[in-house]
Amino acid sequence: MDDEPAPCHRRPNGVDDATIAALGKLSEALEEVEEARGHLYAFHRLTGAGDMKAGQAVAMLRSAGHLDLAERIDTELVGRNVLEGRWTFQIVEEYDDGYYALFKCLEEVARRQLAHGRRHLYEAEMKEAERSHGRRDHEATPH
Repeated sequence: MDDEPAPCHRRPNGVDDATIAALGKLSEALEEVEEARGHLYAFHRLTGAGDMKAGQAVAMLRSAGHLDLAERIDTELVGRNVLEGRWTFQIVEEYDDGYYALFKCLEEVARRQLAHGRRHLYEAEMKEAERSHGRRDHEATPH
């Protein structure tokens, strides 16, 4: 039985430890940016849901006879930009098209230039060092 990592998770010839460590750190940084992006999307969705509920509250305040307060909330808050000139979808788009896109691009460029495009080499080598070779549930790859 072959119990070696898949070729895409093997270090290319000539790639040194420092390069693998640097690519691992860059991959780790990208993972954190991915998580931040998820939080940004959560911010987008939660802010939108909050705005819609504020609109529902306006209708309820009007029904309860609080017309001045309902009007103020409706005109000053509901539908308001969260940042100057931007709703949350515009913030998400700007982040995705700018910082996030460049980060993903440069991480891929680094992998292509330094490790034939292979991903997670640092983690793959960590797995090889940590797993109990020859034991069930410690295989290098799926069957």
